[in-house]
Amino acid sequence: MNSLVLDFQEMDDTQLLLVGGKGLHLGQLTKMEGIQVPKGFCVTTVGYQKAIEQNERIHALLDRLTTLKVEDRKQVDEISQKIRQAIMEVTIPSDVVEAVAHYLSQFGDDYAYAVRSSATAEDLPHASFAGQQDTYLNIIGKESVLEHIRKCWASLFTERAVIYRMQNGFDHSQVYLSVIVQRMVFPQASGILFTADPINGNRKVLSIDASFGLGEALVSGLVSADCYQVKDGVIISKRIETKKMAIYGREEGGIETKQLNPDQQKTQTLTDQQILQLERIGRQIEEHFGCPQDIEWCLADDTFYIVQSRPITTLYPIPEATDQENHVYVSVGHQQMMTDPIKPLGISVWRLTGSAPMFKAGGGRLFVDITKGLASPDGRQNLLDVLGHSDPLIKDALITIIERGDFIKLDPYDKSEQGPVKSHKGMSSADILAEAGNDPAIVSELIKSSETSLSALKLNIQTKSGLDVLDCILEDMQQRRQRASDLKNLNVIMSAIHASAWINEKMSEWLGEKNVADTLSLSVPNNITSEMGMELLDVADVIRPYPKIIEYLEQVKIDNFLDELVQFEGGQQVRDAIAAYLDKYGMRCAGEIDITRTRWNEKPSILVPMILSNIKNLEPGASKRKFEQGRQEALKKEQDLLAQLKQLPDGEQKAKETKQIIDQIRNFIGYREYPKYDIVSRYFIYKQALLKEAERLVQANVLHEKEDIYYLAFEELQEIIRTNKLDYQIIDKRKDEYRLYEKLTPPRVITSDGEIITGQYKRENIPSEAIVGLAVSSSVVEGRARVILNIEGAELEDGDILVTTFTDPSWTPLFLSIKGLVTEVGGLMTHGAVIAREYGLPAVVGVENATKLIKDGQRIRVHGTEGYIEIL
Repeated sequence: MNSLVLDFQEMDDTQLLLVGGKGLHLGQLTKMEGIQVPKGFCVTTVGYQKAIEQNERIHALLDRLTTLKVEDRKQVDEISQKIRQAIMEVTIPSDVVEAVAHYLSQFGDDYAYAVRSSATAEDLPHASFAGQQDTYLNIIGKESVLEHIRKCWASLFTERAVIYRMQNGFDHSQVYLSVIVQRMVFPQASGILFTADPINGNRKVLSIDASFGLGEALVSGLVSADCYQVKDGVIISKRIETKKMAIYGREEGGIETKQLNPDQQKTQTLTDQQILQLERIGRQIEEHFGCPQDIEWCLADDTFYIVQSRPITTLYPIPEATDQENHVYVSVGHQQMMTDPIKPLGISVWRLTGSAPMFKAGGGRLFVDITKGLASPDGRQNLLDVLGHSDPLIKDALITIIERGDFIKLDPYDKSEQGPVKSHKGMSSADILAEAGNDPAIVSELIKSSETSLSALKLNIQTKSGLDVLDCILEDMQQRRQRASDLKNLNVIMSAIHASAWINEKMSEWLGEKNVADTLSLSVPNNITSEMGMELLDVADVIRPYPKIIEYLEQVKIDNFLDELVQFEGGQQVRDAIAAYLDKYGMRCAGEIDITRTRWNEKPSILVPMILSNIKNLEPGASKRKFEQGRQEALKKEQDLLAQLKQLPDGEQKAKETKQIIDQIRNFIGYREYPKYDIVSRYFIYKQALLKEAERLVQANVLHEKEDIYYLAFEELQEIIRTNKLDYQIIDKRKDEYRLYEKLTPPRVITSDGEIITGQYKRENIPSEAIVGLAVSSSVVEGRARVILNIEGAELEDGDILVTTFTDPSWTPLFLSIKGLVTEVGGLMTHGAVIAREYGLPAVVGVENATKLIKDGQRIRVHGTEGYIEIL
């Protein structure tokens, strides 16, 4: 065995850097019992490195390529082309030539070979690099094989491969190529087998694409392949396509495309028996590699040959389960307006804050297991009502599961409690009023109790160190859970939500008016999140008289800019205003349910663009004016409704009932935002204390940097503080996983089979070209779409419509500079919707792929009452 060329049989699992992902997998497949792999060998990466190591021209071009970004397409293409040309001109080292000749003579000089690339950054669990490098089929003769080895080396620098590496953070000079030389199989049929459904992710459904001749016809899109799906040894679906063409090998070498005769074109490529045989092979390979596989196969002389197997990297990870039963999981991120991945510390802290057993992690996100609720008649109806009210797409997905009948079986005798969150369905106005009573003072009491507890936590935690810090946090979480489960707290929130739903239904039924609760909720008291937006307007007013400070803030890049302000006229006053704002709201940030996210207090410069936007787009005194304007609009709406109701039969009673419900909404709906503020305030206190302990671990050389604790669960951190020991492979592995999770789009609903169930909006009377979502804040507005994915540096002008993936409370200050809102995620009672109604902004949320369908700068019309967007 030498390091230049390795037979498949000679390879072992440690040789990824020698033979690349594809080569390594072929070596493993060769050793599997019952799996047929065409014989072959690999020219290792040592051969490639040897060929280019002395070539100064290639290294100079590589250095230039490293300085470029994805946006520099023209230069990337130009330099890549020069590198390919330089590689095609290199001399293959003589010992590589000798080794290749030796193996060819062993396998047969006269045979035809497939010559294929296998890069070291290829077929990896987190990046498949599928189709990035080249493959050459039916190559005959030593000289021709050597020529195509060189072509494979050059294909490491096709423009598509270079761009893909840039997008995935791979260093061009650290990615090497091995070349597979494999005996050619001339198949009657070939194709691809996925051991999980590649469309919906179902791990129990195996999917086979098949066509006649070589697989090249299928991969290149020349033919539409047959598609067969198999589940548990049973063929569950077959789609037979018309296959007009096929690619075959020529006797003299190379390949050709042939037209199939008409009677073969509509023939099923594989027999049912062959389909089931291939399924068994696929499951065996999947079991060997331990994850779903994308497998290339070919059929010759009634034998299936496997020519490649790699992980399917696009599947969403299934949330964890402790049994083999069927489960249904609903995304927490779609309820909390935060669909980015959460780091391990963030996940464990959130679970400890809430009810840990109900939260399951998958793909760096949190899900709730709702299986138990779906199995009971009352629970099922309640889930559909509650989740349907907040997100119709989740409700529609759940109905799909329920209608199947066999996935979660209904137990008609299950009368178990369905939890405290219930729908308004079946509640009278008296029931709703009784939920929290109608004494507005209860909200002030709840807020006071939270503030007292927070002050005690701040004082207490400062006196602790080591494990006592973590015990203090756990104790505070326990006390907070007790307060949150206090029905007084929950009833205030639920009674306002139920009152809003009641009033919308009744006013639609009695007066034909839609979504009146949106207007009635304008400028309510005690909404901590909308107050946060208004108070930033007051900060803008303090800065407004000082043009030099505004000029300075426009250039700010550093986070200690507050200390620099005092050198300007009015600087001390401005500094105090920003500092006071941070003291009250500095624990907030984008994605704040993840304790590891950077808070405004830690990076105050995040606020600067929002402050400048307020100065530019709004007049002095806007906060009080806007609040009063909203209050008057709500009051006028109330008076109009009551006047109309009095004209109806039994009008006095209807008006009296409605007035009580309106008071309930205005007294209590603002508190809906407070529990989140309370949690986030605690998170910042916890975080500061944990980072202090992490700093101690850095000084003790246990941690490299304090932020590495973000990749540990809370319990693991406890153990590390106790033992002063840490295996750094855990941190490195989780950083890699987090990078993978960032690329995934979390589903609203996923099953324990890994199947992603998507919902549909069912709507009539909507223009055919319209983009449909959920109406959450009434009225219609036209304006320029600003597609913004990151709050930092967001530049908005008066009259813009914000289009983004999701908004959480940290986005609230931007709402004052916009005229409408469109988000991909959200429901009726999520933060963006609540604040949009509070500020009177037309809003449509839950719009699938909004940031892709709507382009930045397009003029759009948002129908906040009907729930759709038109591109004008």
